[in-house]
Amino acid sequence: MNQPPFNPISDARNFFRSKSALTYLVIINISVWIFIQIFRVLAFLFDTPDSSSAFSSVVDHLAVPASFSLLIQQPWTLFTYMFLHVGIWHILFNMLWLFWFGRIFLEYLTEKQMFWVYILGGLAGAVAYITAYNVFPVFGPTILNSYTLGASASVMAIVTAIAFYVPNYTLYLLFFGRVKIIYIAIALFVLDFFTIPGGNAGGQIAHIGGALLGYLFIKSLKPSAISSYKDRSSLMGWILRMFTTRKSHSNSSRTPRRPVTDEEFNRQKAQQQKRIDTILDKISKGGYDSLTREEKEFLFKSSGKY
Repeated sequence: MNQPPFNPISDARNFFRSKSALTYLVIINISVWIFIQIFRVLAFLFDTPDSSSAFSSVVDHLAVPASFSLLIQQPWTLFTYMFLHVGIWHILFNMLWLFWFGRIFLEYLTEKQMFWVYILGGLAGAVAYITAYNVFPVFGPTILNSYTLGASASVMAIVTAIAFYVPNYTLYLLFFGRVKIIYIAIALFVLDFFTIPGGNAGGQIAHIGGALLGYLFIKSLKPSAISSYKDRSSLMGWILRMFTTRKSHSNSSRTPRRPVTDEEFNRQKAQQQKRIDTILDKISKGGYDSLTREEKEFLFKSSGKY
């Protein structure tokens, strides 16, 4: 079957017209960047006293500080920093990574899960950054003047989460060919760790914090992990409930199922195996990408039962 020609303008238009969590996250980031740039230009045009300082002051009130004393005065920065960019290349690369891996994420998981992975990944990145600057002596002399900003920690959380959820998913990379996304996520994590001594130590540490949150999120989806957090009053139990779809009251009040007979059990297994065979046959003819999202989820869940 012939594929429609690639049209980036049409694809971009369709993306921004959609009302997915991914679209809203990208739009918020771009809108904040535009606001920052407009303020920068106006401060210059109206020749405000020390316009560069005025611009830096606005950014500092939105970026998250490393100092606890400053953080207490502006706690909102724990959230605003993850939508804040100044440089064009910074926001461009972050939004491209968010777009690419966000689309893969939504093939298998929900928009609600993406939203919370983004937010909690950003918070984890901020916590890692602040903790490192208050623990390690090397950051002591600069802690009062240190801030971090950008969506990188949130994006790393999404990249890592989906990479560990579907590790065999492959992308075609220029000069590298087809590469499994799990290798991309691991390479980014290793690169962030070994570049900490470089000029952006705070940013790399925040990336690592976001990546760890993404990994823990995927581990929390496994039945063994969920069963260990049965206490619904615990913090982790509250977080896990945000990642799952709330059941209706009618479902929660249903009577327990009766035990199935051997005949019913065998019939269910035969039906499940028949569907698996149908999906595998579809893969052999059209490839993995020919599957619907529901078929991919069914195949993934079924593979974990054997």
